[in-house]
Amino acid sequence: MKKSRILWVDDEIELLKAHILFLESKGYEVVPVTNGEDAVRLVGQENFDLVLLDEIMPGKDGLQTLEELKELSPALPVVMITKNEEESLMEEAIGKKIADYLTKPINPSQVLLVCKKLLEHNKITLEQISKAYLEEFRKVLNLRFQDLGPRDWIRFFQKLSKWEVEFDSYDDPGLKETLSDQKRTFNIEFAKFVEKNYKKWVNEHPQKRPTLSPDLLKKYVFPFLQEGNKVLFILIDCMRLDQWLTLSPEIYELYNMKVEYYYSIIPSATPFARNSIFSGLFPAKFSERYPEIWSKEGDESSMNRYEPVMLGDYIRREGIELKGGYKYVKAINAEEGWSLVKKIGSYLGSSFISVVVNFVDILAHKRSEMEFLKEIVPDEAGYRSLIRSWFRNSWVYSILQFFSEQDFKVVITSDHGSIRVQHDVEVVGDRETSPNIRFKYGKNLRTHPKYALNIKDPSEYLLPSFGINTNYIIAKEDYFFVYPTNYHKYQAFYRNTFQHGGVSMEEMIMPVAILEPKG
Repeated sequence: MKKSRILWVDDEIELLKAHILFLESKGYEVVPVTNGEDAVRLVGQENFDLVLLDEIMPGKDGLQTLEELKELSPALPVVMITKNEEESLMEEAIGKKIADYLTKPINPSQVLLVCKKLLEHNKITLEQISKAYLEEFRKVLNLRFQDLGPRDWIRFFQKLSKWEVEFDSYDDPGLKETLSDQKRTFNIEFAKFVEKNYKKWVNEHPQKRPTLSPDLLKKYVFPFLQEGNKVLFILIDCMRLDQWLTLSPEIYELYNMKVEYYYSIIPSATPFARNSIFSGLFPAKFSERYPEIWSKEGDESSMNRYEPVMLGDYIRREGIELKGGYKYVKAINAEEGWSLVKKIGSYLGSSFISVVVNFVDILAHKRSEMEFLKEIVPDEAGYRSLIRSWFRNSWVYSILQFFSEQDFKVVITSDHGSIRVQHDVEVVGDRETSPNIRFKYGKNLRTHPKYALNIKDPSEYLLPSFGINTNYIIAKEDYFFVYPTNYHKYQAFYRNTFQHGGVSMEEMIMPVAILEPKG
């Protein structure tokens, strides 16, 4: 491996020979110079990985040298070595972006430690992370998947998502590929778990099953309202757990946070899952109450237009009296979001404010259509990075800042996630079949049973029927449906896009964050 090069600048460099030999014995190349002029000249001519810089030198002193070094190479880390512990001097040095400082007299171990920290931090950290991950991976290999329950799947998905986010900081393709393979193995087993248990869940009492979409508000929001608290409920459409883990650190300085989890119903798509959340009902039941929902089949945005009505009916059914009433707001774009920021203060008299955020879902859809977005978001890590950047500068964050100073409980969640589809499977159906590529409903739908959950009787799953012989097929793992006609065209178009509606951990296991303002 290439040795790290250290430039050591000190007017008494001869007295530091033992230190230099010690660093060289540890595998570093050390170039000694006695003054600031030579240091600036060498940095302009050669490449160095670190500078050790004496603060007090004749001629060009340490701070002047530091300033010129930073002009030449802004990213070059500089460690200031000083006899002077005055706070004002340290503040000036830190203001000029030193990486660290040491106070004389120094010893070899101190110098080695700071060099390792600055030059080998990523390598050492990656080694430790790799070791910890591989140890945990070996434990997973010994699992009996058939013994796992709903909480076990949540716990393992938490771990996988945390590793994913952790690995974003390190360039190790092999480790990331191992994790990706492990997630696929987990999703194969998770699909078997859902296929075995889901029909029982939807027909059980809520207290006997894992928390599902229609249970969400009743479990995590309504108790606050019944106790007389005001609640801000934010639903970020199509937000995955790994994306939440990426953006949630931005909230820590404003709120104390507790995170719970629930399972999205299937199909894990907005017309089914989000309507279920706001109505407190499974799709078959809310379809009976609000049959107009399906009057514009295929247009997902129109299928959720009754959410404000559903929410009001749900609150009344539960016998919750809201002195200040409730507000439901959906922001489809940034203009609507910033408009909400301007008038949010006028909503403070409401007992319950519900805000639906569409950015993450729209990004997933637009990425399928726009080549430049595919370049910006090539994979899950790119998706996380873009969402983190959006969130920190978004109207949603502005609203959270505002409510951190209000007497409101805040609950943030999602209705479903998405998965990057990689494998195609052929499907046969008639012209009335729904267009989604992760799930379909219609007449006489047929596909390979290994790659899809086949629902012949929708009523058993509390799903609506659309005429005689309606059946559903719901893709497992990372599969997507393609018709025989123009098969290769659509196979190429949809592969590697983010989709939702199927059976995977990414689409179904959702975080619910309960926030308490720190103020």
